[in-house]
Amino acid sequence: MRARREIISPEMLLQAYASGIFPMAESRDDPELFWVDPQMRGVLPLDGFHTSRSLARRIRKGDFEATLNRDFEGVLDACADRRDTWISGQIRELYVTLFKMGHAHSLEIWEDETLAGGVYGVALGGAFFGESMFSKRTDGSKLALAHLVVHLRRCGFVLFDTQFLTKHLASLGAVEIPRNVYRALLMESLEIRADMMWEQLRKLKT
Repeated sequence: MRARREIISPEMLLQAYASGIFPMAESRDDPELFWVDPQMRGVLPLDGFHTSRSLARRIRKGDFEATLNRDFEGVLDACADRRDTWISGQIRELYVTLFKMGHAHSLEIWEDETLAGGVYGVALGGAFFGESMFSKRTDGSKLALAHLVVHLRRCGFVLFDTQFLTKHLASLGAVEIPRNVYRALLMESLEIRADMMWEQLRKLKT
């Protein structure tokens, strides 16, 4: 369900997340945003991430580096670097501001000092709202999600909101839940004091 278009502030955006809605733009050049409130919500259970054999081998091989908040704008721009994107100029400005405020975070995967994959989103209470991810090299986004799930769990988060369910996310363990169930989980998670910066990001142990 979409609400009317409007210009929003970072403070309004945080209130929206706490209420269960999030913004999108029609295209990269759209000057306005609209609120989205899906009837079915995608979530990635933090105890249900599916690591395939090939991904587990890649993690054990360790031929990459995972970092937290090292290049937020690089991840954001890489997520928008596609033919069709909802990440408009206003969206970019809003999330860069949230990053500077300490509410938005990115997890990067590096190969040979090159940004190979990543994911970014917003943290409130014990909820992390995943916004977008990208891969420039094989398994880039999968590695980012694998490390993010472990980090969120270690830091006390209980809800990983993916907004929508895609085939890619479903293959990694994401599921859909009704809006009312999501809202109940969200309210519970907002009462929890989790901290993205509680510890240094460490490589996923198998």
